[in-house]
Amino acid sequence: MTARVLVLPGIGNSGTQHWQSLWEQATPDFERVIQRDWDNPVCAEWCAALENAARRAGPNVVLAAHSLACLVVAHWAAQPHAPVRAALLVAVPDPAGPNFPQQAAGFLHTPMRPLSFPSIVVASTDDPYGTLDHSARVARAWNSRLVNIGASGHINAGSGLGAWPEGFALLSALRG
Repeated sequence: MTARVLVLPGIGNSGTQHWQSLWEQATPDFERVIQRDWDNPVCAEWCAALENAARRAGPNVVLAAHSLACLVVAHWAAQPHAPVRAALLVAVPDPAGPNFPQQAAGFLHTPMRPLSFPSIVVASTDDPYGTLDHSARVARAWNSRLVNIGASGHINAGSGLGAWPEGFALLSALRG
């Protein structure tokens, strides 16, 4: 049975042309995890929203996280949590980087231990929010497979990826 997908956008939510939104529109078993405040994220609140959604979805669910939501997954996974099948973690930002959003609260110390589920970290060589070295470090710490997609910016709508079929293929492999 193919796993359901919880879509986890980053700060500001994902607009209509973002690959997450395009996947969600095209696939009925995708569900966006809604946050109380998309523009002023608080790590503990975002983790609680993920936990509630994962409990409702059941263990046969895969997470599709972008940007700040990747850090949410890491913080959520570092504490007792509902089971999930796997996670696709795209464009992991560096909380110590110069472009990390100041309004994001509670994200400073990224958990650096293996995730309890299979995962793929997708990185770009020119992401303004996190270097390839940072992505490689977190991928090693999380026991994730690292996929370098070259110069693709922040791997968002501004990157011109459209529905990003290569990313969807990675997600599909995790879904089973």
